[in-house]
Amino acid sequence: MSKSIFLATGIALLLQFSWPLGVCAQQSQAPNQDQSAKESDIEGGTMFATSCGFCHQNGGRVAGKGPKLAGTKRDDDFLAERIRKGKPGAMPAFGGAFSESQIMAIVAYIRALEE
Repeated sequence: MSKSIFLATGIALLLQFSWPLGVCAQQSQAPNQDQSAKESDIEGGTMFATSCGFCHQNGGRVAGKGPKLAGTKRDDDFLAERIRKGKPGAMPAFGGAFSESQIMAIVAYIRALEE
């Protein structure tokens, strides 16, 4: 009998002290952030340098692990889709990392590249 009282008391204490902590933990999580781009974060050259520049050397002007992008004959839709979905085994998809506005800023950066 005393073991069951001890067990019940322990469970009650556990619930009493852990319940408020669980609520606080849930409340402290960041709310869903807006995925749309802000004017200040749509700078195609910076985004390209930090995300694409490792494979597309010299800012996309020469081939590296990825192809040269300056002077590409691919259209904007192809470039945007490749950025979004990547290419299996060759390029990661960035559709989850960039907003649509950011993707189009990267495409605009690629279009402005001089060879």
